[in-house]
Amino acid sequence: MSSLTEISIFVKVVELSSFTAAAEALEMSQPVVSKAVTRLEEKLGARLLNRTTRRLSLTEAGSELYRRSVRALAEIEDAELEVARFQTEPRGTLRVSAPMSFAILHLGKVVHAFHERFPGVSMELHLDDRQVDLVEEGFDLAIRIGRLQDSNLIARRLIPCRQVLCASPSYLAKKGTPERPEDLLEHSCIVYSLLSTPREWRFTDAQGETHVVPISGALESNNGLMNRAAAIAGAGIVLLPAFYIGEELRSGALKQVLSDFAPVELAIYAIYPERRNLTPKVRAFVDFLASTFGTVAPWRIGDG
Repeated sequence: MSSLTEISIFVKVVELSSFTAAAEALEMSQPVVSKAVTRLEEKLGARLLNRTTRRLSLTEAGSELYRRSVRALAEIEDAELEVARFQTEPRGTLRVSAPMSFAILHLGKVVHAFHERFPGVSMELHLDDRQVDLVEEGFDLAIRIGRLQDSNLIARRLIPCRQVLCASPSYLAKKGTPERPEDLLEHSCIVYSLLSTPREWRFTDAQGETHVVPISGALESNNGLMNRAAAIAGAGIVLLPAFYIGEELRSGALKQVLSDFAPVELAIYAIYPERRNLTPKVRAFVDFLASTFGTVAPWRIGDG
């Protein structure tokens, strides 16, 4: 029997002024209760109770132990209740890793709306385009964009994410508009360096044939917002996920090219370490992301 259990028994005996009454309240036998108090006294090397045939009374040491134990046991009970609440309602700090540009463009309003709905959850949002190790780095979940590799992580697909090939009207007026993927060989292409094959673009035509085109250009960066800005300025043709450029295509700042040739389609996922013992705060945020973005992206372009 642990010391904490013995202290709990001791406190109950004092509260009820009876070994017998304490045993009934704790659903134990009277000898078990009596022996627990005796063991506690032996461990502490001090008499805690004066026992007579008529009554129990606290010694000075027993009074001090009782006073402190009542407070400590109340703290433990509160802690247990708080832990139970963490398992039944969204509470605590949620550590999320998300791609930098996507978060800047689309997560600010989502995070605010989530906090208003679940005020017991605070958010630590880390913006990083690398694939973090959720377990090693202590993240509750990550938002990832792409085509996922097999892993031990759980992935929930939130929404499809088209890629769009586009350029500014000024660039196209100067360099001409490509009509087939192979025409890109004659154009300046803006390279996103974090792709697995950054200098190779793939397209599928209406007949299902794949076109793999090596690309080159004067600019390569690891940030989509930088590449978008360069494309708007006329630096070349860029391939970007649609969430970057919905407004730019609608306003005419960028113009889609090779629309009959589909780039590789990506998707946006919520990734978390395990389904078992999934905390309410993680489940609530993943569900909130899915319901917010729905099946139709807010950056939808045309039919995609």
